[in-house]
Amino acid sequence: MSETQTPNNRRAFKGTVVSTKMDKTLVVRVDRTVVHPKYGKRFIQSKKFHVHDEQNSHKIGDVVAIKECQPLSKTKRWCVVNV
Repeated sequence: MSETQTPNNRRAFKGTVVSTKMDKTLVVRVDRTVVHPKYGKRFIQSKKFHVHDEQNSHKIGDVVAIKECQPLSKTKRWCVVNV
């Protein structure tokens, strides 16, 4: 997870859209490379986030930037950054 700090101290990531089946919601997978502490092997860990997309403008496979926002539902705490 390539974490960056935005001016208001909210976390931001870049990830790939893996699902658009819900209305105004995307599922975005964020990958990060981790080195095993003992064996030194690199491997990829991923995590999925439910992201708010007001215009339903993104498709599966798009790379999007996301940032933290206020809770919008039980699982949505992220918003798409309009670039």
